[in-house]
Amino acid sequence: MQPVANFNSGTGGGMTEIGIGIVGGGYMGKAHAVAMSAVGAVFNTALRPRLEMVCASTPASAERYRKAYGFARGTDDWRVLVNDPKVEAVIIAAPQETHLEIAAAAFALSKPVFCEKPLGASLAESRAMVAAAQGQISMTGFNYIRTPASQFARKLIAQGAIGDITWFRGEHTEDFLADPQQPASWRTSGVANGTMGDLAPHMINGALALIGPITALSAMIETVHATRPGGDVTNDDHGQMMCRFANGAMGQMYFSRISHGRKMGYAYEITGTKGALRFDQEDQNALWFYSADEPEAIRGFRKILTGPAHPDYKPFCQGPGHGTGYQDQIIIEARDFLRAIETRTPVWPTFQDGMAVNQVVAAAMQSSLAGAWVDVASV
Repeated sequence: MQPVANFNSGTGGGMTEIGIGIVGGGYMGKAHAVAMSAVGAVFNTALRPRLEMVCASTPASAERYRKAYGFARGTDDWRVLVNDPKVEAVIIAAPQETHLEIAAAAFALSKPVFCEKPLGASLAESRAMVAAAQGQISMTGFNYIRTPASQFARKLIAQGAIGDITWFRGEHTEDFLADPQQPASWRTSGVANGTMGDLAPHMINGALALIGPITALSAMIETVHATRPGGDVTNDDHGQMMCRFANGAMGQMYFSRISHGRKMGYAYEITGTKGALRFDQEDQNALWFYSADEPEAIRGFRKILTGPAHPDYKPFCQGPGHGTGYQDQIIIEARDFLRAIETRTPVWPTFQDGMAVNQVVAAAMQSSLAGAWVDVASV
């Protein structure tokens, strides 16, 4: 990786430009392009991103994304993007089966890499990506845990505000495939596109961040709608698991893309020896806190609206309760990635952290097939 001093100067005031290349211009590619355009103004970063190149599946779509997002150039070949000397950091927002090859090529040129989850299309690929990333700057994209509310939840837990953790319940539930007449698509084929590859990683990452490592689990994973208009479904619709954390806490999680009425059901409950916490991403600017130390007459869950006193809120808005949104989570990720590059210091979650999530998913798959508890470290 180049020293920061070698990045192209051009912003003045001690700031330094860095050329960003994004592989994939769709949903997440757009989110990262917007984030890189805004992060300098929001967080006053020392590194200022320059949208250098975007890669898409065809020349026409690459040109469309280039114009729409403000990139200097576009290409339909990720190799052109990775090898371009003006692209100094790479963001991978392409299908999972491409992650390993793109990341390895970028690391071979000592370029920092941010990769959307899941890290690889399999645990083996994730481990290969971790090996390729050794000694270099890497990050895995888990945006939901970066809300000010969830960051504050992590802080409260670390401070012992709810005591020793005894129980965790988490879910990531949505309803975009709840209708069995929804046609078959890329989402209904390929292991990494199923619920365990798509939604489960976010909540598993949240559990690892909030509670710590998972040592053992027992899972059930199923396909509810085996056929849809246009073809068979070859991946999973929903899954559940019981788990034991390294700190001794018990846990349970549920993941589903067929949960009627749930639009962004990333939610968790945490019980400790001195209190409890609740959070729901559909109300992402609120955290519910219960303290057992309060007098019985007023004891109950308290709704905390996030504001400038909470992590990473004030750069977006100075009004308590006014709230942050989905795109802001991506901007916080961009800040963290730039900080890692600037300081040459790994910032959570690295590729190693992304691989840890894939290991839990693989253990859940193995458990479901065997109908038995699985030691996560053995997978």
